[in-house]
Amino acid sequence: MGDVDTGHLMDLAMRLFAELGYDGTSTQLIADAAGIPAGRLVELVGNKAQLYQAVVARSQEAEEHAVEAALDAFVPTRQGVIDLIDALLDFYADHPQFLTLWLHRWAGDAADMPGPEIYIRGLSQRLADAIKDVVEPDIDLDHLVWTLVWCIFGFLTSGVQPAASAAHPGYRTPYDPRSLIGFRAYLHALITRLTRPPAGSTAL
Repeated sequence: MGDVDTGHLMDLAMRLFAELGYDGTSTQLIADAAGIPAGRLVELVGNKAQLYQAVVARSQEAEEHAVEAALDAFVPTRQGVIDLIDALLDFYADHPQFLTLWLHRWAGDAADMPGPEIYIRGLSQRLADAIKDVVEPDIDLDHLVWTLVWCIFGFLTSGVQPAASAAHPGYRTPYDPRSLIGFRAYLHALITRLTRPPAGSTAL
């Protein structure tokens, strides 16, 4: 049968888990997509539960690497918050399957499997710790962090359906570069209104 690239198997499993969820994906389905017998798949990468855990761990590792780089470059200013959120937006825009994997989890998929919830909570806490000195005192820090996360996840998974009276009616897909530019500008405006201006500045 020849050598089988386990990285390719992981990629296939990620795609299927992201599209169908853990509960909707079988070992046989992954094996069929890879063109190998189910027994061979298990021999190479483990059973479905083990493969799912490996996929989650790999996605968390990639996310953590990106977050670490963004936090290492973070400067505690309004622009620093914008740069930090831009880095997260860019990462998730480049890895949409990570988002759909998490969305399945939040919808109750793989309820009996260890998941990324602890990691997600840790990530939100690290973001909050980084930006806390830049946020306006009357703004709830946890709500702000999750507002930004919800906005990014929501846009990248659903796009925008403007009201009929909007200046640009019609569905705006997250895969359209123009829509992404517009969404990024919105995030910047949101951050600007909820964080402290530079010292000595009177502008919003």
